[in-house]
Amino acid sequence: MDWLNDHAWAAWLGLAAMFGVAEMFSLDLIFLMLAVGAMGGVVAGAFDAPLALQVLVALGTSLATLTLLRPPLVARLHGGPDLRLGTGKLIGTQGVVTAQITGTESGRVRLAGDVWSAAPYDEHLVIEPGQTVEVLEIRGATAYVHPTGAPLPPAPPVPPAGPTP
Repeated sequence: MDWLNDHAWAAWLGLAAMFGVAEMFSLDLIFLMLAVGAMGGVVAGAFDAPLALQVLVALGTSLATLTLLRPPLVARLHGGPDLRLGTGKLIGTQGVVTAQITGTESGRVRLAGDVWSAAPYDEHLVIEPGQTVEVLEIRGATAYVHPTGAPLPPAPPVPPAGPTP
């Protein structure tokens, strides 16, 4: 027992290593926080602190890391950009109308390099070719769009009528 009192830091280091190995299997960051607490016990043991103080330092460090450090780490690891698949990735994108869209007749819109059938989200709108629209919803193979309010692109110049030389 005298050896344990003189080398308590080694016992804390072994405990930290065991928690580290357990963390590799669980991947919950709980055992990692406990290992950090055990490393606090290592530091206290290296300074020959009484065993009760070593335990308090280890517990305090573990609780502090569990409550202060683990939640933001878990949020950062589990967070990230939303993965949108299929047609859902087109919602919110902009496209250009290639055929007139009315409430009674579907038109066409170019979205992400593909041409889609399109209908106005507001059935009272008429959207002319060349106008920029935003996709608000997709039902089946029809994109429901709304004009973005961006001005129409300039029309190409019309060649003068008459004979050409």
